[in-house]
Amino acid sequence: MSTIDIQAPMAPVPATRLRITARGRRVVVMLAALPVVVGVILSALAGGSALASGDLTSPVTFETVAVMPGDTLWSIADEVAPGADPRVVIEDIKRLNNLRSGMIQVGAEIAIPTVYTD
Repeated sequence: MSTIDIQAPMAPVPATRLRITARGRRVVVMLAALPVVVGVILSALAGGSALASGDLTSPVTFETVAVMPGDTLWSIADEVAPGADPRVVIEDIKRLNNLRSGMIQVGAEIAIPTVYTD
């Protein structure tokens, strides 16, 4: 004797709608606003130490040198401060100009610290 496998038709599953309660909405809004609130608090705490005016700061003055073809930071450092160690002068120039490497472009204006221009 053989068995026949008869499957009963499955009833369609009704689609459920997600419903959020009033309390759930408040929680979602608070979670979305939390990073903004934290950012405002941190900036208020960190910004308290910043100077709002330039009364206590001295004006920054420096001379600039135009980079010519063949110039390197070493040659510029040797030219502006012949008696100083070029490695120290190069580090000061890199720090003042926010240079990450020793590469400079022809035609660029390089700021020289006032220590070496006097």
